[in-house]
Amino acid sequence: MSADAPLAERLATVDAGIADAARAAGRDPGELTRIVVTKFHPASLVRELAALGVRDVGENRHQEAQAKAAETADLGLNWHFVGQLQSNKARAVRRYAHAIHSLDRDSLVDALAATDAPPLEGFLEIDLSGEPGRGGATPADAERLAERVLRTPGLRLVGVMAVAPIGAEPRAAFARLREVSERVRSLAPDADRISAGMSGDYAAAILEGATHLRIGTAITGKRPERG
Repeated sequence: MSADAPLAERLATVDAGIADAARAAGRDPGELTRIVVTKFHPASLVRELAALGVRDVGENRHQEAQAKAAETADLGLNWHFVGQLQSNKARAVRRYAHAIHSLDRDSLVDALAATDAPPLEGFLEIDLSGEPGRGGATPADAERLAERVLRTPGLRLVGVMAVAPIGAEPRAAFARLREVSERVRSLAPDADRISAGMSGDYAAAILEGATHLRIGTAITGKRPERG
C-alpha cells in the first residue's frame, strides 16, 4: 500500500492485517487495542482519525502530546504516552494521559504518585536489547518494579511494554516479553496487558499475546518534515 493512499484506506488496511494476524493466532480481533501514534503530525490529523472511529491515540513527546490533547479535548480520546518520560514532567502528563507505557524506574513511579486523582494506567517498559542507555527496566527487575507500582497511590499496573530490538527476530523478542508478563501476573493477576508491536512487526507481537499495538506510519503515512 502506498504511503500516499488516503488515510481511511491505510487505516482499513492495517485493521484488516490486525484481524488476519489475530485469527492466525487463534485470537479474537476484538480483544486487541490499536493505538495510532501521531508523532510529528498535526492535531488536524487526530481529528481525521477520530472521524474514522479511532479512540486510542499515542504520543512519545510530552510537549507535543499536551498540545494535541488540549486541541482535541472535545473528542473524548484516550491518550497513551508511549515514549521516555522525564520525572519532572510526570505530573503534567497525568493531566491528559489515559495510560503511560514507559514506567521504567523508581523515580518516575514515585513522581506519578497521586492521592487526589483517578488511577492512571501504567505499563512497565522492559528493555529487551540489553544495550546501555536504552530506556526500560531489565527483565530481571520487572517483579521488583511491579511491586513498587502496586504500592503507589494513583497508579494501576495493567501490564508490560517493549520494543523489539533493531536487528532481532521480532517474535523471539516478544516471546521474551511474554515470559516477563507471566512473571508480573504472578504478582498482579489483573496486569495482563502486553503493549508490543508497531507498523512492521505487529503480526509477530499478536502471535505472542500482544493486546495493545502501537502503530504509526503504516496508518499516518510519512511524517512531516520538521522545521
